[in-house]
Amino acid sequence: MKIKKLPFKEYKKIYSTVPRLCVEVILSTNKGIALTKREIPPAIGKWHIPGGTVLKGENLEKAVKRLAQEEMEEDIEVEKMIGVIEYDFPEYFDQPVGIAFLVRSKDENPLNSKNKKYKVFKDMPQKMIKEQRDFVIKHKKELF
Repeated sequence: MKIKKLPFKEYKKIYSTVPRLCVEVILSTNKGIALTKREIPPAIGKWHIPGGTVLKGENLEKAVKRLAQEEMEEDIEVEKMIGVIEYDFPEYFDQPVGIAFLVRSKDENPLNSKNKKYKVFKDMPQKMIKEQRDFVIKHKKELF
């Protein structure tokens, strides 16, 4: 079955009425975890754990691998599920619920590539999505 994304108008109509299932891709390295900068609402300009919506017909592991490739250009292995992140974006139309997965890059030295779309942090930046920042701090021993 071919998996495809919804047109934005349909996406907005659906997710204005029900929670949206997401996966969060926590790429851990010996130097910290990978974060990307938000380029779309909500939270434009804030650092965040890469991730996104699970598409119809896609299992969670495939969604994690797809999003790691789309958002970080990384080929990864899923290690384990860490927990759930519930978001509160009162200014935005949807209600995402993210299942966070710890992953490792298949690349032995992922930070050497100059075309990566992320930055690695040991300490979480202040300008980060609050729910994700709190989650990483709570689970720091499992992630580092």
